[in-house]
Amino acid sequence: MELTTLDTHKKIQISDRIFNVRLNQSLVHQVIKSFLSNLRTGTKSQKNRSQVSGSNKKPWKQKGTGHARAGSVKSPIWRSGGVAFATNFRSYKKKINKKMYKKAMRCIFSELIRENRLVIVENLFLDRIKTKLFKKMIDDICRNRDKILIIIKEINQFLILSSRNLHKINVCEVSEINPVNLIKNRTIISTVEAIKKVEESL
Repeated sequence: MELTTLDTHKKIQISDRIFNVRLNQSLVHQVIKSFLSNLRTGTKSQKNRSQVSGSNKKPWKQKGTGHARAGSVKSPIWRSGGVAFATNFRSYKKKINKKMYKKAMRCIFSELIRENRLVIVENLFLDRIKTKLFKKMIDDICRNRDKILIIIKEINQFLILSSRNLHKINVCEVSEINPVNLIKNRTIISTVEAIKKVEESL
């Protein structure tokens, strides 16, 4: 399979096995659901009646005091008592096999190419931190600056710092890409080096 770089109009060869895969919607959905679930911390916690500090002694005798009967100061109906159905620490982690994850990523990249949302450029380079220069460079690549993900092979501080004030443009290296940020962004811009590294990893 051939792709043409936007800036130099060179043709690059990429593997059909990775970038021309039939879309498996159920697999992609499962991987995205797993990724989002794994981001949840599940750290909310409350104390039930066995965890609240206090005596287990009956506060007063059952009859004759004029009070309602009570068996413990830790009862959920008492002030500062335990919570009836307390929330505890839990894990939302959903395991996905490596083969499934890679297959889903191949499906996503293939669909990006079919929808013309993946743009390949020879190089993205800035020699200083300047947001104005960065915006001009992006405008030369695509007209719409809304929801753009830029994939580079290695961290480039000039690119990252120049794009930091543009909240709808994100820059990441190959190791940081995931199924969610590939799908939620409208345009994916990748350098030739980065797309070759993606090919090696998948």
